[in-house]
Amino acid sequence: MSSVAPVRSSDDGSGPARRAGRAVGRALHLPARGIRRATHAHGAGESGLGKLIELHAINGAGDMLITVALASTVFFSVPTDEARGRVALYLGITMAPFTVLAPVIGPLLDRLPHGRRASMAAAMLARALLALLMSGAVATGGIQLYPAALGVLVASKSYGVVRSAVVPRLLPPKFSLVKANSRVTLAGLLATGVAAPVGAALHLIGPPWPLYGACAIFVWGTVAAFTLPHKVDEAKGERRARLSTHEAHSKRPGLRTVSRSVLCGLLANASMRALSGFLIFFLAFLLREHPLGGQSAAVSLGIVGVSAGVGNACGTAAGAWLRARAPEAIIAAVLCLTLGVAVLAAVFFSGLFMAVLGATAGFCQALAKLSLDAMIQRDVPESVRTSAFARSETLLQVAWVLGGAIGIVLPLNGVLGMSVAAAIVALGTTMALRGVLSAPRPHHPGTTRPRVA
Repeated sequence: MSSVAPVRSSDDGSGPARRAGRAVGRALHLPARGIRRATHAHGAGESGLGKLIELHAINGAGDMLITVALASTVFFSVPTDEARGRVALYLGITMAPFTVLAPVIGPLLDRLPHGRRASMAAAMLARALLALLMSGAVATGGIQLYPAALGVLVASKSYGVVRSAVVPRLLPPKFSLVKANSRVTLAGLLATGVAAPVGAALHLIGPPWPLYGACAIFVWGTVAAFTLPHKVDEAKGERRARLSTHEAHSKRPGLRTVSRSVLCGLLANASMRALSGFLIFFLAFLLREHPLGGQSAAVSLGIVGVSAGVGNACGTAAGAWLRARAPEAIIAAVLCLTLGVAVLAAVFFSGLFMAVLGATAGFCQALAKLSLDAMIQRDVPESVRTSAFARSETLLQVAWVLGGAIGIVLPLNGVLGMSVAAAIVALGTTMALRGVLSAPRPHHPGTTRPRVA
């Protein structure tokens, strides 16, 4: 009996379950190390920008899971005519109150210079709780779903405003604002691309499951927000800014007093955001009724959607190689490109041109938004920057809603739709060109960039 080897139990750490767990851990550890190496490259780890990049990826994944849950209820589960009514109801109930609440976000956050990490964590936690509330109504599409969706939207925009104001504090040496913004945005896009099929798979289990997943992700984000460096909350060097030299005692900062080039860039971006809202809703309904040749409605929507997503990701990646020396010129160039493609899509309307326009709009919108963020971060002082971002995000969101409303009510005629798209971009192109003409010339002696001060 002494020659018989003892039986090894799984309690000593070598059982099948423990070995499988270790194998899974090793499999996840390698990609995790690769992701950490990418997000912390070029000094981003030392400055803290890498932590913000990872937090924004978490934010993007959670928002995508909520989007998947809402889309399955509001749009895909009903006929086209009923879907139009539901989408219009969603826009009316969620976006209209948002336009009233959004201007309050910036001034409120301005009063919390030492609480930026807490603000982002609160935005994450609020969406985690709201996702749980929506999980009970998402299957039926009840009216109680819409106020919760409004809360998610407000929390998401609050996070976005603070995140944009935090980026300049975490810049590594020799890092431009456009490059930093593009890295953060690209991480969010990649995370949404990964989360979309995950959300679809969770939806197959049951309509509430994408919301359960979103809740778990936002809880993770709540914890991750507090891992950002403490300098995010420091107010050293901040001061109370004046609106302009002739409004020394004004207490209501606004974008009207920023340089004309910033205001023109904002209006140009508003046209791109309106184009995005228009294309999303118009093409969604058009392709449901008139799919691309030989394809189903779902495949047609997928082709155009993937084209737009790839274009957006490429535009964001391109921003990583651009320097923030001439954001006004970047905005003008991308709007001229979008206008040219929109005109071609109207003249030679086809499924191919719809996909090309979607990809071009995604690419150009990403570059234009990165350039606008860099202009605001360049010209607006820290003390009122969150207010500026809140006002700009409000205008862009309203423009997206207006574009979407036009897409909902417009007759499902492809040539007419592409002509309207070209007209929307033409308005923005005019403003972008005015912004280039009014931009300061740094090589002139004594010329300084306009600031809210």
